[in-house]
Amino acid sequence: MTTQSRVRRTRRSVSSDDVVESIVHGDLNMAAAALLHDMAALQPTERSQFGYKRAAKAIIGLPVSVADLVAAGTLREVEFVGPASARIISEVVEHGRSPTVEEAIAKSTRPSQVTTRRGLRAAYLSHFAMQRALGAPLGKDVVARADYRGDFQMHSTWSDGGESIATLANACLELGHTCLGITDHSYGLPIAGGISMSDAVRQHREIDRLNSKLAGRFRVFKGIEANILADGNLDLPPSERSVFEFVVASPHSLLRRTDDQTSRMVAAVKASGVAILGHPRGRVFNSRPGVNADWLRVFEIAAKRRVAIELDGNWHRQDIDFELARHALDAGCIFALDSDAHSIGELRFSDYALAHARLAGIPAARVINCWSNEQLEEWMTEVGR
Repeated sequence: MTTQSRVRRTRRSVSSDDVVESIVHGDLNMAAAALLHDMAALQPTERSQFGYKRAAKAIIGLPVSVADLVAAGTLREVEFVGPASARIISEVVEHGRSPTVEEAIAKSTRPSQVTTRRGLRAAYLSHFAMQRALGAPLGKDVVARADYRGDFQMHSTWSDGGESIATLANACLELGHTCLGITDHSYGLPIAGGISMSDAVRQHREIDRLNSKLAGRFRVFKGIEANILADGNLDLPPSERSVFEFVVASPHSLLRRTDDQTSRMVAAVKASGVAILGHPRGRVFNSRPGVNADWLRVFEIAAKRRVAIELDGNWHRQDIDFELARHALDAGCIFALDSDAHSIGELRFSDYALAHARLAGIPAARVINCWSNEQLEEWMTEVGR
């Protein structure tokens, strides 16, 4: 490589870093929403908390920057943003902080409520920041929406989803997708209406009929979301996993514990038939931190086994986020960028997964959602052994 090409490469890298920095640290919508959640945490009753939480949700979901609304004098036109919330948002836009919130914390007898909650909001994107990440110039090889063929975690009426597989397939077609992976919950998670193995057989017949009807236009892959138990085993034995084309293994319990669960997650990644490690931490915005583990160790093993690390785009999850995804990328992992949709309206959550992947600099070649059906079949056979 010539000196000149090295310089060009460095400049591109620095430019991308600057863009990422601008998107993440310039996310005033999320910064304002976070302070509204701080105020909610300080309130004495659920009723008084509700107003701030509702305003925060409205700001997080805005397609425009709060800075533009403040400049235009239209902030109060946003539904659920009252005078108290508008004052805090305006302070963030004007000063980068909120004296109102700082004063409330100083006077409060429970400041620890704020400190605890702040630790549960790291590396989340607002809707506006997500849109910026999708459109930002982050390099020609970085995954983009145009590369995206299909979503590999979603749920139908066979478990706790709200739509039939045919309805989901048609909705994905309208989004320009050419495949999907259906992953209803396994029977070991009854709270989510987990599918029995006899129902899985009937579901697969339905998928076969649908694939025959959509041949040449769309392909539905037969998956399952298995539950990772406390010891790292799955709620499906290997013989039952082999019935499916691919298995997503996800944690749904022990998500608030602070002890190290590396051995649990390593065991899940090593389990036969596992193709995707789903929402690895199981975190939820402003609510729970999720699994504590040596993720570099987990990623190292996942990379060797070619188990895809999921970026779950469900807004409340955003799991894993772009910061942790960079470590997985460095470890050599492949990735699944999924919506975790339980209804048609949630299919667009895949945009959050794409946004985090782009901020992490993940190339399209390392994303299973961008692979051809032939590549997917070969990979599923490989990890399914």
